[in-house]
Amino acid sequence: MSASTEKKQALKGAEWLIKESSPFETFIPEDFNEEQQMVKDMCAAFLDSEVLPVIDRIDKLEPGLMPSLIAKAGEQGLLGAAVPEEYGGLGKDFVTATLVNEGLGGGFSFSVGVSAHTGIGTLPILYFGTPDQKKKYIPKLASGEWKGSYGLTEPNSGSDALGAKTTAKLSADGKYYLLNGQKCWITNGGFADIYTVFAKIDGDKFSAFIVERGFEGFTQGPEEHKMGIKGSSTVQLYFQDCKVPVENLLGEIGKGHIIAFNILNRRWCQTGRHDDDPVRKDPRTVQDPYRGLRRHQAQDRRDGDPHLDGRNGTLPDDEMDRRQGGRPRG
Repeated sequence: MSASTEKKQALKGAEWLIKESSPFETFIPEDFNEEQQMVKDMCAAFLDSEVLPVIDRIDKLEPGLMPSLIAKAGEQGLLGAAVPEEYGGLGKDFVTATLVNEGLGGGFSFSVGVSAHTGIGTLPILYFGTPDQKKKYIPKLASGEWKGSYGLTEPNSGSDALGAKTTAKLSADGKYYLLNGQKCWITNGGFADIYTVFAKIDGDKFSAFIVERGFEGFTQGPEEHKMGIKGSSTVQLYFQDCKVPVENLLGEIGKGHIIAFNILNRRWCQTGRHDDDPVRKDPRTVQDPYRGLRRHQAQDRRDGDPHLDGRNGTLPDDEMDRRQGGRPRG
């Protein structure tokens, strides 16, 4: 008797809203493996020992504190979860890398700084860099020796990234691109060592460049004083004939939008986990009082709860009301 193996296809996006699926295809936190649980616990321990005791100092933008904390996270391997081992990372899967973001998500301003570093500060080079660029930058970003940032937004172009006014022009000797323009609201901008900066070559070819702190013609403004997330470094960047070596062009000329949008899409997915903090006091129940119920509902589907609607695996309204202690729906 021959045995056949059916390949399971993961649901994409919100397909569960429009496609019939089995409850066993729903991933819940209880599905994390032992190693992932250990990673989650390590993140919680790091916040408790290194971040939360100095949270007031972070909010006051104490010089050197945020970069030192990011470096400590690197020493524990928390910055390189998604980075291949050949570049000094852990080489873990997307779920584990996202779990690190979730585990560190209860660190207030620190969470913003570290996620910007591991996401938009590191991934552009990891995904789109040449072998030489990856070899030069990724190991030091994964270890936390160098900190990363991302220069896309400008005073007159935010969501409309292709409306950027920053320009790049090849120098007469062909050795450098000369960048001219301004970027604003740049997270980690005040202390980063490496920046992925977007500019238009010859005024129309939207492209990306790797800019190092200290490059001639590159300066930054003072820290912005924000109403919230006060400990996250946010500055403006200025480029006045900033000399960027031609080998620091990231990706292809005129294809910067591919880098920008793909990196942002990946970043939003992981940053969204900052609302979650499963290993701590769980502020999610304040924002979503039904969260625990929904988790149990997912587990009940697997256990064959008799109250579940057999057609879609959901609880009817009256049963929801009963389990919520008679709380009126509205």
